[in-house]
Amino acid sequence: MDKHELGRFLRLHRERLTPATVGLPAHGPRRTPGLRREEVALLAHISTQYYIRLEQARGPHPSRHVLAAIGRALRLNDAERAHLYTLGGQQADPPGPSPDVSDRILDMIERLPDTAAIVLDAKYDVLAWNPLAAALLEDFSARPRRERNMIRRYFLHPDAARRHYGLSGGGDFGRFAVGHLRAAAARYPGDQGTQELIRELRDGSAEFAALWPSPEVSDQRHLVKTVDHPQIGPISLTCDILLVPDRDQQVVLFTAEPGTPAHEALRLLSVIGLQQMI
Repeated sequence: MDKHELGRFLRLHRERLTPATVGLPAHGPRRTPGLRREEVALLAHISTQYYIRLEQARGPHPSRHVLAAIGRALRLNDAERAHLYTLGGQQADPPGPSPDVSDRILDMIERLPDTAAIVLDAKYDVLAWNPLAAALLEDFSARPRRERNMIRRYFLHPDAARRHYGLSGGGDFGRFAVGHLRAAAARYPGDQGTQELIRELRDGSAEFAALWPSPEVSDQRHLVKTVDHPQIGPISLTCDILLVPDRDQQVVLFTAEPGTPAHEALRLLSVIGLQQMI
């Protein structure tokens, strides 16, 4: 970790931004250009004192999660973010599934008001979602980070009717998920999180343990799913999976043709979701 170069890098990128570029109000004149340190800390969801110590080369070794949050706050591009990780003593390319969702993907799913969208990493941790996905599947923000894994939920959830979020085709998902996880383990043999997930599933699910020895690895990109929603009832949706190759992630989109009952159900769900958040 190069503390002095990290501090200089953070300061230079903070000074190149304005409140308007990050959606913050500009309160009064500023003696120096750019954002204030407390504004960067606010955007990154870290304490102001911690961020100040990083800029002043007095801070502790930052975690990858903290560096990712600062990178988003400073609107860094992929090359700048990779350099930030290096300066902070973290590998630019993680040894396991990447937990960092790019700003362009986050912006995209927020701009899809009639589409439920989630972002998954290589081991099927739910990394990001839009409000409609929370209303359709579950409020992921109310779950601890560890419980946002779709494969763990499918094989270990105590309620069989809800273990796949009420989605049809659970058996097919189970077989696909095992093959997908096997491929992820091969790509990231040293990733502790992936290996712990596999051990937990083999010990806790007879179904998973029976499927794990199979060499089958399938690829699903376009599906039709019916969601049995507890408030709306059955909703027939198209499920498309888009790849984000540079981060080994997937964007899962649930859509319905405009004018259909399913589309109207999604629009109703978006209203219900907003009401629940107020």
